[in-house]
Amino acid sequence: MPVPTARLAVVAAVAAVVVFLADSPVGLLLVNSLLVAAVMVEWVRTVPPGRLGVRRHVAEVVPLGGTATVAWEVTNPTGHSVRVDIADELAPSLGASTRRASFDLAAATSARREATLRPTRRGRFDPAEVVVRTTSPWGLLARQQTFELPNTLRVYPSFRSRQEAELRIDRARILDVGLRSAKGRGGGTEFDQLREYTPDDEFRRIDWAATARSTSTIVRTYRAERNQTVINLLDNGRVMASTVGGAPRVEHAMDAVMMLTTVATRLGDRAGLVAFDHEIRAVVTPGHGTGQLARVTDAMVELEPSLAESDYRSAFTTTLARFRRRALLVIHTDLVEQAVSELLVPALSVVARSHLVLVSSTVDPDVVRWAGAEVTDRESAYRRAAAIAAIDERRRATARLRALGATVVDAPPATMAARLSDAYLQLKAVGGL
Repeated sequence: MPVPTARLAVVAAVAAVVVFLADSPVGLLLVNSLLVAAVMVEWVRTVPPGRLGVRRHVAEVVPLGGTATVAWEVTNPTGHSVRVDIADELAPSLGASTRRASFDLAAATSARREATLRPTRRGRFDPAEVVVRTTSPWGLLARQQTFELPNTLRVYPSFRSRQEAELRIDRARILDVGLRSAKGRGGGTEFDQLREYTPDDEFRRIDWAATARSTSTIVRTYRAERNQTVINLLDNGRVMASTVGGAPRVEHAMDAVMMLTTVATRLGDRAGLVAFDHEIRAVVTPGHGTGQLARVTDAMVELEPSLAESDYRSAFTTTLARFRRRALLVIHTDLVEQAVSELLVPALSVVARSHLVLVSSTVDPDVVRWAGAEVTDRESAYRRAAAIAAIDERRRATARLRALGATVVDAPPATMAARLSDAYLQLKAVGGL
C-alpha cells in the first residue's frame, strides 16, 4: 500500500477548499479523479525499496564510555533518481547521535551516511531491522519496506586503568632484572643468573662456590617466579548491584579484573575468571596468551548483577574442582559485614588451606566524605552517623578476613584496580605464591 506524505495532505486540503468554493458536483468529481490519477502515476514512478541495496556497517566491539561509528550505505542500481529515507533499529542505550538518514541518489549511484554511538550500558546488542522509504518524484506518496540486516555489537566493560597497568608492568620488569627503582629492589624466588658483585648487592646473595672458582666476587640473581596461576572470582550477586561513583560496583570490579589479567599475563603468569552469583555465570580457564584478556573481557560482557545472595561455597568448590593447582584467588566482592560473616567467611575454609586469598572491594567516597562532614542539621547528623557505622562495619569485615589469612584491598574506585595490582606484585615479589 502507498504511504501518503505531508505534501499529498496539503494538495488534498487545497483541492478541498477549491471544491468548496466552486460548489459544483462536477468539480468534486474532477478534483478527485485528478488526485487518484496523480497518486497512481506517482505509485508507478516510485522506485520500490526492494530494488535498492542497503547495508549497515557497525563496529563489533566498543568499550563502555567509548565511541564507535555506525554507517548506512544505500545503492541505487536503477536508471531513475530517488529520494531515500531510512530509520534504524538501534537501542536507546547505544546513544546514537541519530537513527535516521536521508539520501538523494541519482541513477546508478550510491551514498553513505554515518552516526556516532556512545553506549551507556554494557552488553550485547543485535540490531536487525532497517526501515527504508522511497519517495515519489512529486513527493505525493512513498513506498516503505523493512530490511533484515542482522549485526552484533558488543559493548565491553570500560578498561579505565589500562595506563596504570602498563606502568606497573614496566616497573615490574625493571625490578625483575635487578635494577633500582623508587619502590625498592626486587628479590624474587626463582634463580636467574650469576654475575659480578656490585656495591648495591646484598652480601647474602654472594655465591661462594662460584666466587672461589673466579677472580672476582660472584652473586646470584633471582627473579619472580613465572607461570603461576591467578583466578579472579567475580561476585555478581546482590552486594555488587549498588552504585558507587555513578556506576554499579560490579563495573569497578570488572576494571580491576581486566587490569590484574593484563599485568599477570604480561609478566608470565596465567590468569582466569569465575563469575558467579547464586550460580556460576562464566568460567575462563587460566591462560597467558595474548588473547587471554580478550577472552576474560568477552566473558563479562553480558553479566548483570543478580539480586540474589551469592553462593561463595559453590563458587569455591567449582574453582577447586576445575583448577587443582595452587593459585592466587582474587575475590572481587563488597565488604558488607552481614554477607562477609554469614556467607564469605564460612566458605573461605574451603580454599584458604591450599590457596592464597586476596579480597578486593570498592569504598564509596561519598560515605567517607559524609563520615567526616560537619554536622549542621538533623539530616546531616543522621547521615554522618550512618556513614560512620558503615565504615566501622567494613573495618570489622576486613579484620575477620585478615584473621583467616586473606589479604584485603579496600579502596576508592579511582585507585582500587591499581592497589589490587600492587598487592599482587608484592605477593609475587616475596614468593607468596
